[in-house]
Amino acid sequence: MSWGTELWDQFDNLEKHTQWGIDILEKYIKFVKERTDIELSYAKQLRNLSKKYQPKKNSKEEEEYKYTACKAFLSTLNEMNDYAGQHEVISENMTSQITVDLMRYVQELKQERKSNFHDGRKAQQHIETCWKQLESSKRRFERDCKEADRAQQYFEKMDADINVTKADVEKARQQAQLRHQMAEDSKADYSSILQRFNQEQWEYYHTHIPNIFQKIQEMEERRIVRIGESMKTYAEVDRQVIPIIGKCLDGIVKAAESIDQKNDSQLVVEAYKSGFEPPGDIEFEDYTQPMKRTVSENSLSSSKEGKPELKFGGKSRGKLWPFIKKNKLSLKLGATPEDFSNLPPEQRRKKLQQKVDDLNKEIQKETDQRDAITKMKDVYLKNPQMGDPASLDHKLAEVTQNIERLRLETQKFEAWLAEVEGRLPARSEQARRQSGMYDGQTHQTVTNCAQDRESSPDGSYTEEQSQESELKVLATDFDDEFDDEEPLPAIGTCKALYTFEGQNEGTISVVEGEMLSVIEEDKGDGWTRIRRNEDEEGYVPTSYVEVYLDKNAKGAKTYI
Repeated sequence: MSWGTELWDQFDNLEKHTQWGIDILEKYIKFVKERTDIELSYAKQLRNLSKKYQPKKNSKEEEEYKYTACKAFLSTLNEMNDYAGQHEVISENMTSQITVDLMRYVQELKQERKSNFHDGRKAQQHIETCWKQLESSKRRFERDCKEADRAQQYFEKMDADINVTKADVEKARQQAQLRHQMAEDSKADYSSILQRFNQEQWEYYHTHIPNIFQKIQEMEERRIVRIGESMKTYAEVDRQVIPIIGKCLDGIVKAAESIDQKNDSQLVVEAYKSGFEPPGDIEFEDYTQPMKRTVSENSLSSSKEGKPELKFGGKSRGKLWPFIKKNKLSLKLGATPEDFSNLPPEQRRKKLQQKVDDLNKEIQKETDQRDAITKMKDVYLKNPQMGDPASLDHKLAEVTQNIERLRLETQKFEAWLAEVEGRLPARSEQARRQSGMYDGQTHQTVTNCAQDRESSPDGSYTEEQSQESELKVLATDFDDEFDDEEPLPAIGTCKALYTFEGQNEGTISVVEGEMLSVIEEDKGDGWTRIRRNEDEEGYVPTSYVEVYLDKNAKGAKTYI
């Protein structure tokens, strides 16, 4: 099977196939190179990991390594360090034995391929030139034969005409003989060129092309053998480090088997045993005799004509605590307004600040582009051969317009930002509640929860640290404290600007245009506490209502 005989007419396809073969070889080289990079990166990460968890000298960690489990862990870290070294060996061997060798071979292969196909194109051009010569001589022979026939016919016509002079007849005869001689010369030339072309063509298809294609076939087969040998080397490089990696893993197993749980337990006893006896039983102390609690006349349970509880947003007031600790509320009213007016003040401030920063970045980017265009225009003005300065005017004007547009946008958002920052209360006051419902540790915990609600960047109120808050506050104490407190007095009124569906505990639903009483103003967390009909109260977003505070009311603030 020879490409020279089987594929004598597939020069272009062979050229594409051999190029594809080189591409495959280069792809394999790239694969091996990426594998070596991965091995190096993996080894580096393993070494860093081992170093990270090594005990620090002269620290408390060194004392912990007296336990057998910690000693086994330290042995594991050391073995992993050796394990990382074997991956470095894999990378080095693959680079030296495969990558470098194949890259050199690819360059040689490209040069050989270029030479072979150059010879093939040269042979093609030669046979095409011969073919053109043959076609030219053939057309010339055909043309001379037609001219000879026309000259002969003209002579016969002149000879038969009795009115033509003898001199004209003789002239026609000589012209016919001349044309016949030229046709014979063209015939001989055509025959000679044809014989030479046939000889060239036979040598082209039976000698030149087979020899060239045979060289190309041998080159391609050597490439295939070479890539196969490289794949074997690829496997052998891995295989060579397997025994050492196995020893590393055996070391880890041996360290794990050396762990003695009884010994570690004894070490704990020796380290922390106090020697004291456990305490005895505690006697019961009865506090019911000297203490007789009475129900306050102002308590929530006796107020409002014997109603058992004061309604709070349609729910028990004792459940205000879960609202403050846990509830997650997201205000979703369709499309977000451009000025983020649907968000609580602090969240709105963050969004506006972020928008201003983004616009300033865009302005800086456009300014840099304008400066670059201006410099380029100056260069064109000084060196007209480099370009036309007028060609940059349109782009410069466009960038200038963009800068002006962005500045107007920035001014608009900065105005909104200034408005929000002017309305926000001081940070030190935002964690306080006028109602006085919390004190001591309970008050501090609720304050932290309120701050957590404010800290969410997207305007929602998260449940972070809610579990920690529950551990710090006893729900029963909180409920008792709530049951005993007086209803908060109204400090003003408010008008609902939008309809709000209070679906979470502690919130209250309002309808656009509704007038309600304000019993606790916004402390910076974006919520205002309101009351409806003396028996239903809860929180609504401050941005949903317009507040009118009574300056004479107790606890009311005066805004200038």
